[in-house]
Amino acid sequence: MGALVSEAHMNKVLQYIQLGIEEGATLACGGKRITSNGLEMGYFVEPTIFVDTKPDMRIVQEEIFGPVLTVQKFKDEAEAIQLANDTPYGLAAGVFSQDGAKALRVTKKIRAGITWINAYNLAYNEAPWGGYKQSGIGRGLGTFGLDEFSEVKQININLEVEPTKWFDH
Repeated sequence: MGALVSEAHMNKVLQYIQLGIEEGATLACGGKRITSNGLEMGYFVEPTIFVDTKPDMRIVQEEIFGPVLTVQKFKDEAEAIQLANDTPYGLAAGVFSQDGAKALRVTKKIRAGITWINAYNLAYNEAPWGGYKQSGIGRGLGTFGLDEFSEVKQININLEVEPTKWFDH
């Protein structure tokens, strides 16, 4: 786990962790700034896991962009899909299952721009990267990423000096 990008970002992640505690989630592990012999060196936060979360908690609903995982229980496949989609964000998702057909079925129903099956956070430069809903506007990587910076234009050239007589019968 690398450092967070800035002190402001680290403080935002730490505020989300505090908010999770205040909202009533159980902090299973982590949750603190990492120091070395009591000295603050870089912007590191311990990998943090919350359990006993509820769908309406901000730590569940919002994108934290830090080493924070919220665990939610579900009773069946339909509820798992509903919980995954019940947020205004949809950058990425992961589905873990020994049943490949079920994992693919669930993945197709989750509204996220990139979804992994039995893995997480692998990226390929050839494939598009971007989110759904209020996450990751546009697409990066691959030809999809190049398209974000291009405007398609058709150019036709007649190398003959004479008119093409395209309108003649």
